[in-house]
Amino acid sequence: MASGPAGAETRQRLLRTVKKEVKQIMEEAVTRKFVHEDSSHIISFCAAVEACVLHGLRRRAAGFLRSNKIAALFMKVGKSFPPAEELSRKVQDLEQLIESTRNQIQGLQENVRKLPKLPNLSPLAIKHLWIRTALFEKVLDKIVHYLVENSSKYYEKEALLMDPVDGPILASLLVGPCALEYTKMKTADHFWTDPSADELVQRHRIHSSHLRQDSPTKRPALCIQKRHSSGSVDDRPSLSARDYVESLHQNSRATLLYGKNNVLVQPRDDMEAVPGYLSLHQTADVMTLKWTPNQLMNGSVGDLDYERR
Repeated sequence: MASGPAGAETRQRLLRTVKKEVKQIMEEAVTRKFVHEDSSHIISFCAAVEACVLHGLRRRAAGFLRSNKIAALFMKVGKSFPPAEELSRKVQDLEQLIESTRNQIQGLQENVRKLPKLPNLSPLAIKHLWIRTALFEKVLDKIVHYLVENSSKYYEKEALLMDPVDGPILASLLVGPCALEYTKMKTADHFWTDPSADELVQRHRIHSSHLRQDSPTKRPALCIQKRHSSGSVDDRPSLSARDYVESLHQNSRATLLYGKNNVLVQPRDDMEAVPGYLSLHQTADVMTLKWTPNQLMNGSVGDLDYERR
């Protein structure tokens, strides 16, 4: 494991990720008055917390042969910490239900009515089942606090939870999400959330840039050109700022599968590579790859020529 400045930078990067995910969940709770258990923010939050909890974990703490290190760690903590013991019992019961139902489905597909109800969990939710359940049971912050207080038993010297500053910060960050109420209620828009503060700022920047271009001395509003295989070009009016920015985020029409900043793309051979935001979206029928120049994301389009092929 990296030590010194490299180790400190790794810890700070892990903490920044958790802070970002906590911010997203708390914003969703404020704007929508509730957080749905299937929210994409829950999955990304669980992944970020799990990365912190596993950072610098001793091999003995997770068991030599255990593929699920979080499960092994929480069960070991449960031997001396009652909340973790209760959590372990609930998650193991849930795992047994999922496994037994899967086996019965394979053998009794023709008689679905006799099957017990399978929990409606996505593969990612099952992957982070222990952290997710601890969050919903409101014990995740308590377990992480216990790990911080007893970190020398479970972690290497450079681990995040061993750090006298970063460890307590992580535990305190989890208090807010653990205090929220999560719902299973199905609504028309339960797979997406209201805009975050960052998204609202992006909308304002793009909208402002379009207003500035209304001046006769400036270029007209940005248009998207789509080239067909025949070589013809169709001019399309640009999307509104609200619709365009919403299309780059998780929304009611498409799921955001991946996003990465500062991806370099060379539009033409005679142009330099341009940095932008790359995102992968999926709807019920199609998967779409989008790339948006940083100039557009920042609301400063200038002389940018943008083509979608």
